[in-house]
Amino acid sequence: MSLTPSTMLNLGVRVPDFELPDTVSGNNVSISDFSDKEAVLVVFMCNHCPYVKLIKEDLVRLAKDYEDKLGMIAISSNDVERYPQDGPEKMAEDAEKFNYPFPYLFDESQDVAKAYKAACTPDLYLINNKQELVYRGQFDDSRPANGKPVTGKDIRAAIDKLLNEGEIVEEQKPSMGCNIKWKPGNEPDYFG
Repeated sequence: MSLTPSTMLNLGVRVPDFELPDTVSGNNVSISDFSDKEAVLVVFMCNHCPYVKLIKEDLVRLAKDYEDKLGMIAISSNDVERYPQDGPEKMAEDAEKFNYPFPYLFDESQDVAKAYKAACTPDLYLINNKQELVYRGQFDDSRPANGKPVTGKDIRAAIDKLLNEGEIVEEQKPSMGCNIKWKPGNEPDYFG
């Protein structure tokens, strides 16, 4: 595990749509599938990361709390050759175990992670109904072993501000977590 922060993609950019398979239903899912929602939250995550494990139950709670207005998509982009616990079958098991009320998509090519300049798990991207990025960063200040409670404070504040005021939260902190496990030779160039 290598502690990695979000790249902090510029706010206001139009994020690309994508179409990836859901590991539970087998259906392809895209952002445009949530056109009836006021916003979409895209979460890059994986099964084995301790930073993701810490917030899994609260991700479920978040999705349920905002289900009327917010679409949510989880994506794993890890190299499953070297990290088989993050492969589609294990992803589906994890989704069923935690009762994910959102699709858990597999980004086998890692192209979606690159398009979003995703760097770590979890990495959160809140998108308005124009498909513009309004938040990228942390779930909250909790980390494994830091003793801070998991609240979702930061992402909830961003969602509330967007839904209630149509505004962007001014202060945004990068997420921190395990680096995305890139396939050998497929590492992105946005890390410098």
